[in-house]
Amino acid sequence: MTEPTDPQPSNASALLSEAMTKSGLLWIDVEGDRTWPAWHVWDEGAALVVSGPGEQPLPWLPADVRLILRSKDTGGRLLTVRAHSHVLEPGSPQWERAAELLRASRLNAVDDCVTRWAAQCTITALVPYDSPVESPGAYAADDHRRAPARTAATTTSWRPWHLGGRGEERVARKRVRAEAKAARKADKERAKLRKKRRRRGGPFRGL
Repeated sequence: MTEPTDPQPSNASALLSEAMTKSGLLWIDVEGDRTWPAWHVWDEGAALVVSGPGEQPLPWLPADVRLILRSKDTGGRLLTVRAHSHVLEPGSPQWERAAELLRASRLNAVDDCVTRWAAQCTITALVPYDSPVESPGAYAADDHRRAPARTAATTTSWRPWHLGGRGEERVARKRVRAEAKAARKADKERAKLRKKRRRRGGPFRGL
């Protein structure tokens, strides 16, 4: 894999390597877009990510991005680093190595994912460079919280069975029962009124 453009201080480099290897999740901050979560594999100074049909949703990444890394122990922000993004060419030695490493880390694969990646997906190497933008003791005030990423995922068919029905179903049934009860009560009141008018000899047409 391509080495970082500018060597990092040894302590920052060690912390970066530890953060990348201990956690398989990072966030890619794309300028003008949003921060995207991505699972990755760390290999020789580069974070490898795959995206496309059947994989994690990622936009087309610009040449320079920022990577936000979390602490495996606390789950909180640990480092923010600049990185160059390089799209790997399918069939190249770099792509073949990256695909094998990603395949080994890919969970719940149900097909020949490497063949699918070559035809439909994009494998990108994210190579950190320069000193960290954020590190322990030097964090920006921004907490980096963002709205959830857009996705086409939805529930289209079967939903789990709930004892007594789902909340909205229970409310709808309760409303129907209340309406039926009110209608029965109104019918009884009209019937009583008709009887009273018959006894009095008054008109009752329309009741």
